[in-house]
Amino acid sequence: MTTFGFELLGSDGQARTGRVSTAHGAIQTPAFMPVGTAATVKAMTSESVKATGAEILLGNTYHLMLRPGAERIAKLGGLHTFMNWDLPILTDSGGYQVMSLTDLRKLDEEGVTFRSHIDGSYHKLTPERSIEVQHLLDADITMCFDECPPFPCEKDEVARATELSMRWAKRSRDAFVDRPGYGLFGICQGGVHEDLREMSAKALIDIGFDGYAVGGLAVGEGREMMFASLDVTTPHLPTDKPRYLMGVGKPEDIVGAVARGIDMFDCVLPTRSGRTGQAWTPGGSINIRNARHAEDPRPLDANCACPACTNHSRAYLHHLTKADEILGAMLLTWHNLHYYQDLMRAIRQAIGEGRFSQFQADFAATRERGDIEALSI
Repeated sequence: MTTFGFELLGSDGQARTGRVSTAHGAIQTPAFMPVGTAATVKAMTSESVKATGAEILLGNTYHLMLRPGAERIAKLGGLHTFMNWDLPILTDSGGYQVMSLTDLRKLDEEGVTFRSHIDGSYHKLTPERSIEVQHLLDADITMCFDECPPFPCEKDEVARATELSMRWAKRSRDAFVDRPGYGLFGICQGGVHEDLREMSAKALIDIGFDGYAVGGLAVGEGREMMFASLDVTTPHLPTDKPRYLMGVGKPEDIVGAVARGIDMFDCVLPTRSGRTGQAWTPGGSINIRNARHAEDPRPLDANCACPACTNHSRAYLHHLTKADEILGAMLLTWHNLHYYQDLMRAIRQAIGEGRFSQFQADFAATRERGDIEALSI
């Protein structure tokens, strides 16, 4: 049986490459996890997600426990079978909804009472229930239940939420069923406050987890403040465990976070962008709906091997998005996920070859140049 674990394969400065072993396979790090909130990566089949190079997906406890229900998914063989994804899955604990659905919940020491955004029914989500739901889903990586304070937020309120999250982390650890190939991650909170981040990291290490996430960032504080928070957080996290920055992010965010010792990422950006006509390339983002693309026979990215780039022109993708054709969202989503996985592969290679600083400089220079020149029409 596979033992859950993390092997550090190399480093360049604070940037690291490694391998996370799980019950459903290994994950090469740094890794980007496409978001499959409701047991689907929107506009993609599991086969097409796998074709991009993704080795792990993210699902969401809150959404799946409401619909179709964790017990139902378990009865049907677990989330891997249910969504036809035989590689690792990480599940968010539902803690983020504690912040994002403020108007639909009541929080106390025991947990959170939610009113469903679907039908208005009431549900109690506690650390124990969150862990149980994730167990029923058969998540390879379970996240402990936490409270993510919003930004901006008074320090006293951040401290209260962080201390509550640490008590919930202990309850999550106690509720987790240890089994070969499955791991539990703690979530470091503390907002943008160095002392709270240090306190949270030490409390989590005392409890003991298989990996450590950095939560409470990418909630409006801005890139500079996020990086500053990482600078004072990652030094307090164990070097022999994977580090996961939750909800991040733009390519520039990922490269900067890797430079600060982060190993794992997730974000809805590439899939959400794909449904709104935005494509990500080495030169930055492209709005394919713009008129400049209407008669452009060139691909989004001549060096990209995804179907959108190898089989279709910018002009065709422009047409699809302007006509609100479903295929447009599918192709742009595939392209964006492929770009993100290409980025992670290039990051891993650069770290392994000891040239990550040069990679960072080249990455920034390419983005500074921007998209290719428009054709004269």
